[in-house]
Amino acid sequence: MLGTIIGLASGALGGNLAGALLKNANMGTLWNSVAGIAGGGLGASLLGMLSPEMGAAAASESMNLSSILGSVGGGVAGGGVVMTVIGFIKNMMNKS
Repeated sequence: MLGTIIGLASGALGGNLAGALLKNANMGTLWNSVAGIAGGGLGASLLGMLSPEMGAAAASESMNLSSILGSVGGGVAGGGVVMTVIGFIKNMMNKS
């Protein structure tokens, strides 16, 4: 549970970082955060499934440094990717 919360919070950070770096995909702080939270949850969950050590530590609630860093990394990456994809799709739809 704690790993998911860390992933969601770091996803919001990742979404806003991606919005700051990619001005064409920026949707504003609120929507960058919303997209980042969605992506952060997915990213942290996927990383937990792909890495048994991190997934097992997060599932057993015995959070150690590697599982926390994994949740943060997966959340930031997932949040940034989802926010960027949604931002570019939104921009392409507005051009039509």
